[in-house]
Amino acid sequence: MRNPLSWPARLRKQSPLSFRLLGYIILCSSVFTLVASAAQVYVDYQADVSAIRERLSDIEDGYKSSLAGSVWAIDEDLIRLQLEGITSLPDISRARLRMYPDAELTVGDVPADAGTASHSFTLSRSAEQDYQLGRVTVTASLESANENLQRNIQVIFTTQALRTFFISLLILWIFQYFVARHLGTMARYTRQFTLRNLDTPLRLDRNRRGKSVSDELDQVTDAINSMRERLRSDLERQQQDAREIRKLSLALEQSPSSVIICDRDWRIEYVNNKFLQLTGLSRDDVLGQYPAYLTQDTLSGDQNQELWKNVRLQAQRAGVWQGEMQRTRENGERFWEQVVVTPIKDERDIPSHYLILGEDISIRKRYEQQLLRQANYDTLTGLPNRMLALDRLKLALAQSRRDGSMVGVMFLDLDNFKHINDTLGHEAGDNLLIEGARRISACLRGTSTVARLGGDEFLVILPSLSSPAAVEQVAERILQTFVPPFHLADQEVFVSTSIGIALYPGDSDDSTNLLQNADAAMYEAKHRGKSAYQRFQPEMKEVSQERLQMESLLRRALEMQEFELHFQPIIRMDDRQLVGAEALLRWESPTLGEVSPDRFIPLAEETGLIISIGRWVLQQACQAVSRWNQEREEPLCMAINVSPRQFRDPHFVETIRAALDESGLGGESLELEITERLILDNNIDTDRVLAELDAMNVRLSVDDFGTGYSALGYIKKYPFDTLKIDKSFIHDMTTKADDSALVRAIIQMAHSLSLQVIAEGVEAPEEFEFLKKENCDYAQGFLFTPPLREDSFITWLNGTMDR
Repeated sequence: MRNPLSWPARLRKQSPLSFRLLGYIILCSSVFTLVASAAQVYVDYQADVSAIRERLSDIEDGYKSSLAGSVWAIDEDLIRLQLEGITSLPDISRARLRMYPDAELTVGDVPADAGTASHSFTLSRSAEQDYQLGRVTVTASLESANENLQRNIQVIFTTQALRTFFISLLILWIFQYFVARHLGTMARYTRQFTLRNLDTPLRLDRNRRGKSVSDELDQVTDAINSMRERLRSDLERQQQDAREIRKLSLALEQSPSSVIICDRDWRIEYVNNKFLQLTGLSRDDVLGQYPAYLTQDTLSGDQNQELWKNVRLQAQRAGVWQGEMQRTRENGERFWEQVVVTPIKDERDIPSHYLILGEDISIRKRYEQQLLRQANYDTLTGLPNRMLALDRLKLALAQSRRDGSMVGVMFLDLDNFKHINDTLGHEAGDNLLIEGARRISACLRGTSTVARLGGDEFLVILPSLSSPAAVEQVAERILQTFVPPFHLADQEVFVSTSIGIALYPGDSDDSTNLLQNADAAMYEAKHRGKSAYQRFQPEMKEVSQERLQMESLLRRALEMQEFELHFQPIIRMDDRQLVGAEALLRWESPTLGEVSPDRFIPLAEETGLIISIGRWVLQQACQAVSRWNQEREEPLCMAINVSPRQFRDPHFVETIRAALDESGLGGESLELEITERLILDNNIDTDRVLAELDAMNVRLSVDDFGTGYSALGYIKKYPFDTLKIDKSFIHDMTTKADDSALVRAIIQMAHSLSLQVIAEGVEAPEEFEFLKKENCDYAQGFLFTPPLREDSFITWLNGTMDR
């Protein structure tokens, strides 16, 4: 059973505030009750004492006269009787009469342990004069007053204590019910209050009278709930800010640019991962350092300090600094970085930090260097190109004008380079150019320049010469270096060079004219048999100008409709029937007259005009044979020569398809003659073009077989239909046993590969009979007719049909 006296301990544990309030109430009530009771007891006591003192005063009034008479009469018994009458009064314990002069009478005793109150009065007799008879002293005991005081103290204090205790309990219950329990609810709410239950408001078990009438508990409750709402709002804003900060932090960390943040004093406070990856440094290496630490391995001390001094000044004054810096990675590798430095300002618009953004531009710098090198150097040979060569030539001429020396200009062109390039392929041609450049460079001294102008043309600049003989000596050395063979595509190839020489100031004092004169001298060297050098002579310029004029006229010839096609028939050997014709291009220039194909076709191929000219030839030839076939039962086939430059045109197949579509021909009515040197260029484009042409049923023919580096494997590999024997073998086959054996072998080899054979250049009947005997399939040549214009060809064709 619970001890009823243990409730104070439980109250103190469960509701310490109520326990303390009870203690304060009891203490304050006790003090107040004590003071009030003491005051009441004191007042009652004083009232009792006052009553005794009034009684003493009444004795004076009632006994003074009678006592005075008794003393005057000297009646001792009466006096004693009167004094006893006084002492018989309540609270009067003693009456003492002192009679003058020395008599004294006392009735009663004074209590030893009780308080007393005394009152004295004088007895006198009035006659003619006043006589002092004596003095009466009445003593009253305060014992009854003290007893009342003790009794009052017990009653009052007991009553007040009980009242205080019960009032305290009532107040405690009121406080507990109306205040303390709600405070406990608030305490439990706040103890359980977390960020996870912000949606649960504080509610007290009490009725509210309305928002207009609210007490302190309501105000505290509203304040707590308002605090909860603000906290939830602040938390949501904090979470949103945290997400924004996280996003910005991730953006900084994952930024493709390096990020450095410095404090107000330019000490590094932060670096992102890109910076660490870019430099190879760790955060401990750079935090607390100045940015100049990052470039100290690249620049000298003074340069480094000056650089960052300028960066700081411009960032502070202009608000931004940007430029390029070269830095060094931890492993010693250097790299270029595009750097932007900006201040980070606070709310007072004062820089509090500095942001340094960097982007690795090493690749871009390498590209710039490559572009700069490509702009000034040949990518294949590494030699200076035309632009740089012209600059060096101008510098050499300026130097020679100052010191009065000579400048030699040599224009070199590799002989038969185009033939080797088309036969052995571009890779072999590139290797030939590289080796040729090396051999030319080996013949020069340090101050000289060798440059590649393009294709197989080289320029040599010899500055500060004392005599023309020095140029000729260099030319002789160069020619000698080209005597040993070149090893290309596992073959030994002998290549020579032709050299043209022009001198400053004898031949010209202008760089452009010097180059033109050297070029003219080079063409003269080629004309005289190649593998030689020629000094410029004024008459050579006429040849160069003629070539330039031909190129200019050739560019306009197609537009001016100066080209026309001639057709040479192709005859079947066994019955001498016409099966087709070969389209041959002719140029009739109003200025130059009739120009030989051997002159303008190489120039067209060199300048790239062969692409547009070849497209025109295809269109015209296909349209011509289409017109012819409309009047024939047996359709004819048109053979057209294709140059290597034309074949490598990316749109070549589309050009063929367009020509066939426009003329309405099928692919079997067109035969493309391709030189065997072209098919030796074994690359993906060659395979693709030939495969696409074969898919279109276009016939393919190997032209001029036997004149180049014949490769039977390639002929077998590609989808050729016909093989043409060059006319150089036909002319001597009836007189020379070697040529006849070679023609016979070619025919047999072609038939074994399922190829038909065409012999071109047949001019004599005995040549025709020999070829027919050897089972050659077709022939063409002057034996039948020379190449004819279309109208003449139609006339010849009609005459043949009539026969």
